[in-house]
Amino acid sequence: MSLAQSGRKLGVAVVGLGGAVATTAVAGIEVIRRGANRLDGLPLADVSAPGLVDYRDMVFGGWDLDGSDLASAASNHRVLNDAQLNETGEALSAIRPWPAVGSGEFCRGVTGANKHEAPGHRAAVEAIASDLRRFRKTSGADGIVMINLASTERTPGNDEALNSLDAFERALDRDDPSIGPAMLYAYAAIESGVPYGNFTPSLAADAPALKEFAKARNVPVAGKDGKTGQTMMKTVLAPALKARALHVDGWFSTNILGNRDGEALRDPGSLQSKLDTKGNVLDSILGYHVEDHLVDIRYYRPRGDDKEAWDNIDISGFLGQRMQIKVNFLCKDSVLAAPLALEIARVLDLAQQRGDGGVQEQLSIFFKAPMVANGHAPEHAFHAQERMLMDWLGAPQ
Repeated sequence: MSLAQSGRKLGVAVVGLGGAVATTAVAGIEVIRRGANRLDGLPLADVSAPGLVDYRDMVFGGWDLDGSDLASAASNHRVLNDAQLNETGEALSAIRPWPAVGSGEFCRGVTGANKHEAPGHRAAVEAIASDLRRFRKTSGADGIVMINLASTERTPGNDEALNSLDAFERALDRDDPSIGPAMLYAYAAIESGVPYGNFTPSLAADAPALKEFAKARNVPVAGKDGKTGQTMMKTVLAPALKARALHVDGWFSTNILGNRDGEALRDPGSLQSKLDTKGNVLDSILGYHVEDHLVDIRYYRPRGDDKEAWDNIDISGFLGQRMQIKVNFLCKDSVLAAPLALEIARVLDLAQQRGDGGVQEQLSIFFKAPMVANGHAPEHAFHAQERMLMDWLGAPQ
């Protein structure tokens, strides 16, 4: 076990602070802070890089449409066991989400009373920026980052307002409906000089206008859509199949989950955003189009956060002989996602310390649809992504 020893305090401002992933992450840090000697699931726990913040020096705030304290939220999500709820309850009950900027047009079915009713886009951005300034001051953090863990938004059309910073600024002024909450949060973060990571499939810092903004302001940004379970397995298996010259004839993937994220995906617009990020990895890795690559996601309430990801892979080998591979990953969705969100926050903070602004491609390993800086195709193969990150960190492999 290894913990970073930077002496630096990092504030993590979370969009969707009351969700299952965020409450699991905050509780996990509290358990570590109380002396836990197991850091399973944290990919960078054994990495020592100058400036990489200690997990115990991370503090949290953020926004959610549900204003319940995090102890109540965690109890409702049923990810933590009773012992963990009891151990972290006092700390989590002291944290309440700030009023959030939301939109029923972009995320149908996800509502709450803890909503900031801004009169327009500029007012919403200023409210978010004000929250960031207050958090920086009250937390005593040496630096802060923003991580988007909110429910998935529908993807807007290819609107010209999103294609350049000048057009985006004008669209903000006229409250253009093509700009959703995720973009407002990303804009506010970049404007405030706060690194931003998008763990959701929602269009945010990957909009061309906001990539331009981040580069101009030299603010680190990364995303999108956290790669936790099924897609992670694809990016591990597909390179191995390619290396053995086994042809993928078809790949059928299905998911059932019953948490708040799954409920949000009942909306067709939000679901399509998710399917778009999950469906693009195979062709890139294999070098050919898999015509029968099908992905299905269903909300199934009894499962809660215990997601089931099932894959059937049809392959052809030597002499055209056909074979099958079955993968059944019984995931704990938030248990897989929470540590990745923490690592993204730590690396974004380190990038800012190093003066590395704009898109942070070294974080590709954590995302289904990795952002790239210069328009080239993203790297999806897991082993190659790991090498990118470790090279950037300067860590031995």
